[in-house]
Amino acid sequence: MMPFLCFRTFYIHELSITDVYLFALTIILFFILIFIVYIFSYFLSYRGKETSAVILSSILMNSGNYGTPIVFLAFGETGKNIAILLMVYHGLFINTVGVYYAAKGGEDTFGTRSALRSVFRMPILYATALGIAFQFSGVIIPENLMASISMVGEASIPTVMIILGMQLAMISLKRVDVVKMMTSIGIKLVISPLVAFALIFWLPADPVVKQIFVLSAGMPTAANAALLAIQFRADPEFVSSATFISTILSIPTIAFLLYLIEYQII
Repeated sequence: MMPFLCFRTFYIHELSITDVYLFALTIILFFILIFIVYIFSYFLSYRGKETSAVILSSILMNSGNYGTPIVFLAFGETGKNIAILLMVYHGLFINTVGVYYAAKGGEDTFGTRSALRSVFRMPILYATALGIAFQFSGVIIPENLMASISMVGEASIPTVMIILGMQLAMISLKRVDVVKMMTSIGIKLVISPLVAFALIFWLPADPVVKQIFVLSAGMPTAANAALLAIQFRADPEFVSSATFISTILSIPTIAFLLYLIEYQII
């Protein structure tokens, strides 16, 4: 369903230079966080599969079904449009780099080459490219067909939440590695928004765009991270637990970020 959502977004949204800057900073943010995970993994002596699980649970943010309503509440319709664009950007990253690390840390993979093959099998890449191509070429999609594409795309978020809920129901927190969990959640809820705050000084955009960028960076672990861990058998219990715990702990941290935004500190 996500490819339909990405196609629709890039087909109807007229790209601007601000969108390009936002996309570039999103990529920089993710790779800085990955680098930070590798630093922690080195000092904590994590193996490759453990590092992949921490990456999945600490850098993939729930900017869709969790983040978009919060942004809409705080910023209104304008904020919602920016949040949807960020959600698509994050979705692209989840379905490329996220898939790579899920496949690399899974039980059925055979190294980097196999993980890269998994990335290029993801249809979201081709749907995004097709949406951009259709927009710039001026291709007009019939209204009935576009309505169908929109309905399928919009169904992706509730579907993800249903599957995540089914997985969360099976979680046993007794077997969670406390140090690994604290590392993951610390990066996700504390370090990620701090890095985003440092990056917005390089973003030539409206203050509202910058605030939403930081707020989205502080969202809890994405539901899709748990789905990828399940699909590739990349320590799904840990990633699902991180999704659950980070969502609970994000209530005060998101409230704090909103407080900073309200008083123009961000």
